[in-house]
Amino acid sequence: MHLFLMIILLIASVLLTVSVLLQESKSDGVSGAIAGGAEQLFGKKKSSGYEDMLSKVTVVSSVIYLAATLVLVTVFN
Repeated sequence: MHLFLMIILLIASVLLTVSVLLQESKSDGVSGAIAGGAEQLFGKKKSSGYEDMLSKVTVVSSVIYLAATLVLVTVFN
C-alpha cells in the first residue's frame, strides 16, 4: 500500500508540475493593467479546449496529490 501511494504521489506531482508549466500566463504586466482593464471588467474570456483541459488536469492532479500526501502522513507515520 505504501509503495502504491508513493507511485500515485510521484505521478500526480509530475502531472501537476507539467500542467502548471504549460499553462499560459494570465498577467500582461503594466501595459495589461492599463489597457486591458476593460477586458477584465467586462469578462472577455478566451477559453480554448487546450487551456480548459490543462486547468482541469491541474485541479485533479493537485487534489490527488493532496489526498495521497495526507494518507501517507496519517497512516504511515
